[in-house]
Amino acid sequence: MARAVDEVIARMDATFARYDGRTAEAVGAQRRYYGRALASAVRRLVGMGAAIALLAIATVAFGLVVGPIGWNGLFVVALLTLAIMVAFSLWPVEPKRVEYSEALPTPAIVRQLEGVLVRERRALPAPAARRVDAISAQLPLLESRLGAVDPLDPLAQDARRLMGKHLPELIERYERIPSAYRQQTDGEGLTADQRLVSSLEAAKDALDDIGARLAQSDRQAFETQGRFIETRYKDRDQISGG
Repeated sequence: MARAVDEVIARMDATFARYDGRTAEAVGAQRRYYGRALASAVRRLVGMGAAIALLAIATVAFGLVVGPIGWNGLFVVALLTLAIMVAFSLWPVEPKRVEYSEALPTPAIVRQLEGVLVRERRALPAPAARRVDAISAQLPLLESRLGAVDPLDPLAQDARRLMGKHLPELIERYERIPSAYRQQTDGEGLTADQRLVSSLEAAKDALDDIGARLAQSDRQAFETQGRFIETRYKDRDQISGG
């Protein structure tokens, strides 16, 4: 059932991508990003409702135990209700971006990067946007793989640093360049757009390599298990003989 749901979602992403001109990877990244935003909004509404319900219960309890709250009490309750609504309306939909540090959890690093890529994609040239889409497609797998690796592992540290520090800084520094100056060449004859595309391509290749190396132990374990089963059960006589 879970696999069928994933396949339906993948087909929907591909269909939406064909109609609006974006890649399926970009649609998938946006779906994950806005899905988290929707979940945060739901939590905000639930929290607001719970706080108002507790205030109402406290008001009724006060009236039963102490006495009627009167007009002044109603005015205070109304102010408290308004304060609750304002407080929850100011609750940010997306968590505030945290500066990268070695102690930052991997899920937070991945989700912060995905948020940057989704928000800033439209501001990037088309070739760079395609590289951003390819990087976005790698993030769910990297998040799950890195979650099972010791944070002190050099490979995990490289991946976390690339996703949490270097890639966001690359995009941020590119956007600081006025658009009128992005076609000027640097010391190596590259424009800012070309340098951005080249850097994103290098980052994509590095994440590809990191993902493959993280999966190497699983591949080796699978190969060992497969060889054991083939050796142990390939001959039907061995199966019947126990």
